[in-house]
Amino acid sequence: MKLQQLRYLVEVARQGLNVSEAAEKLHTSQPGISKQIRLLEDELGVQVFIRNGKRMVAVSEPGRQVLDIASTILREARNLKRVGEEFAREEEGELTIATTHTQARYALPVAVKAFRQRYPEVTLRIKQGSPVQICEMVVAGEADFAIATEGITLFDELVALDCYQWNRSVVVPLDHPLTGLERPITLEDIAAWPIITYDFAFAGRNKINSAFEEAGLEPNFVLTAIDTDVIKTYVALGLGIGIIATMAYEPDRDTQLDLIHAEHLFRPSTTRIGVRRDVYLRGYAYHFIEQFAPHLTRPVVEQALANQDDED
Repeated sequence: MKLQQLRYLVEVARQGLNVSEAAEKLHTSQPGISKQIRLLEDELGVQVFIRNGKRMVAVSEPGRQVLDIASTILREARNLKRVGEEFAREEEGELTIATTHTQARYALPVAVKAFRQRYPEVTLRIKQGSPVQICEMVVAGEADFAIATEGITLFDELVALDCYQWNRSVVVPLDHPLTGLERPITLEDIAAWPIITYDFAFAGRNKINSAFEEAGLEPNFVLTAIDTDVIKTYVALGLGIGIIATMAYEPDRDTQLDLIHAEHLFRPSTTRIGVRRDVYLRGYAYHFIEQFAPHLTRPVVEQALANQDDED
């Protein structure tokens, strides 16, 4: 079966079963059209057109269904061609990334800067929300992919690509007693103070809770937030000590805070990229993904999407 045969079929029907007019419309010969339609009917095992001698006089009942399907196939083929034409300008377009505040603020800047230098004609949009919200954006087609620690694996429509692992540290006001420890900090040390950290749905909060539960401790969470900057602000005000992503501590900016490494106390979290399994990604989207996570090259991502399709 060939697309050209489907074109002949549909055009003959469109021209009121007049093969001569169809041939003129398609810039081909009448015998050529008749032959190809016969070959297609033989392949399908269905007579699409009822004939009186050599002349087509009507469309058969199964032929109507064949014509409907053929029209759909040709329409989708045209859409594919338009997609190819649209994406031929690989240096232009839009890329929408849905992510959380922590990723947008601390993990993405280097990749974003490099991407803008490489693709100055591509409009980059960053949408923020909770892990569930940003995944829903991707599922709805409102974003090309999501970047988050939680949520992505909960959506069957998304393929989850592991990017990097990260862990947590404690931030305290300057000259806080915990800075005087001459040994690694413990969960008991942390639990002795009011704690400010992430809201449950954000930044691997479940890893924090699990660590204290397994140690039989009941920490005093006095304030939670979705924004690391908010956590650091209230720690600097002396309202408690903070547990934050280590990458979110910036010595040059966080001059009112000290960092105490606590990676040994918590299980690491994994940041992932979530991509719709049926999405067509632009070339520059693959470039951004690789810029953000160098091991996620285009072949790796394409293979992950293909594997997901095979599982279905």
